[in-house]
Amino acid sequence: MKRSLQQIAQAVDARLQGDGRVEVGGVASIGSASEHDLVFVEEEKYLLRALESATGAVIAGEFAATSSGKPLLISRHPKLAFAQAARFLGEGNREGSQAGVRGSAVVDSSVRLGADVVVEERAVIAEGAEVGENTRIGAGCVIGRRVKIGRECEIYPQVTIYPGTTVGDRVIVHAGAVLGSDGFGYVRDPKSGRYEKFPQVGRLVIEDEVEIGANTTVDRGALDETRIGRGTKIDNLVHIGHNCWLGQNVVIAAQTGLSGSIVLENDVVLGGQVGVGEHARIEEGVMLGGQGGVLPNKVLRGKGVAFWGTPAQPVRQYLKQLAALARLGKKR
Repeated sequence: MKRSLQQIAQAVDARLQGDGRVEVGGVASIGSASEHDLVFVEEEKYLLRALESATGAVIAGEFAATSSGKPLLISRHPKLAFAQAARFLGEGNREGSQAGVRGSAVVDSSVRLGADVVVEERAVIAEGAEVGENTRIGAGCVIGRRVKIGRECEIYPQVTIYPGTTVGDRVIVHAGAVLGSDGFGYVRDPKSGRYEKFPQVGRLVIEDEVEIGANTTVDRGALDETRIGRGTKIDNLVHIGHNCWLGQNVVIAAQTGLSGSIVLENDVVLGGQVGVGEHARIEEGVMLGGQGGVLPNKVLRGKGVAFWGTPAQPVRQYLKQLAALARLGKKR
């Protein structure tokens, strides 16, 4: 489904220059764009290339205001406006999809499906589950008993959501993710040396506008709950253990692992392959670089402060230590 530039300008709060009746249906890079696509430019040095491309229109900053040749959407934040435009165009495509339950899907008679829900082939939705309007359940998904999924969610193929999990509105879960599985908790019997499984009877709550990457796993709480805060974005191949509490707008890159009972406050950013020990706390606005490590029960604090290394330290301190080690090695 195509949208006019006038509609897009209103949706992303951009100033339109040129023919607002021009329609586009997708987004692309400058090199691959067609006349039906939208591109963006953040720096003036790339503007001429965009204007000479086949694209239908360009999103750019104020530096493009005096340019001509193609319709322009002028924004203070071109990359953000481009992302918003992509979502707006995607919503138009969703409106054109055919709602309903595909023939090979299995949906219990007690399940409550909202308006315009799509349940694709071979998906299974168990008793007592609820799925909000305009949500899509991908092929081969398994939605457990009493799971609640909100409105306008996209659950990609082969996702498994364990019983009792709650998923908010406008959540995206990519293929192969597992939500609400048992946490890794055992008690050792000193007499026999055997491990007794600790009860894993809590639940998982995922708030609105969260995105969870492919093959990521999020455990439910042991006795209470695991919670993923509104707007949090989690990359592929991430593991989040039981009883973790993630605040709002947290960002976690691929292959990161969180042990149990960890707190990440609002706006925390974790790089790839980060490891965090149990009961650690990372306070609001902290950034931890790739392969950084936080020891159990430790606290990282300092809004806007970047940490790195294992055990994690402020970047400047860590780099000074590396430099000192390098000098020591040269002396030897």
